[in-house]
Amino acid sequence: MIPVLENPDIRHRAVPISVQTYHWMQQQGLVPGRAELIRGVIVEKMSKSPLHTGLTGHLWEVLLRWSGHQCWVRKEDPLTLADSEPEPDVSIVSGRREDYADHHPSTAELVVEVSVTTESADRAMLPAYAAAGVREVWLVLAGKQQVERYSAPAGGHYAGFVVFHAGETLLSTVLGDFSLPLSELFKPAVSPPV
Repeated sequence: MIPVLENPDIRHRAVPISVQTYHWMQQQGLVPGRAELIRGVIVEKMSKSPLHTGLTGHLWEVLLRWSGHQCWVRKEDPLTLADSEPEPDVSIVSGRREDYADHHPSTAELVVEVSVTTESADRAMLPAYAAAGVREVWLVLAGKQQVERYSAPAGGHYAGFVVFHAGETLLSTVLGDFSLPLSELFKPAVSPPV
């Protein structure tokens, strides 16, 4: 944390920036390359562990195959929300890439956040995703080998909540016939032959 923000009196007076200001700052080269806007604050993105990279890549590939190019399956690309511009690990948006030539999507059918060391930060984004009308969020908890599914956004929160544990099959409320056995997602890494 920036030391001055450790002081509660100053932290409560800090002024968030708007998405428009954030975009202007990006155009001026004032935003570090590994940053995103979260609830009005420019936040440095965390480094990705091999586990995070593997889980994200696996989910992106599975969702891309499932979609059959009926929608745009995105990996670590921005969504422009009311006070944030997060870059979820995977998202599915309606339409095609060409539909967003001059702007980022403002909502999604599905957002996937893979949590290896970022669980509390990923949970903090749930109200922003719900307020933006993101229809479903998967919080992939790598250490627990489970997926929390949030659905039915209403009033800045999700009315639907289900936890899928290791050995169960992840189902979606918005992706029709999609299913993914968690044993496939969390299969242990195989050591190469010696």
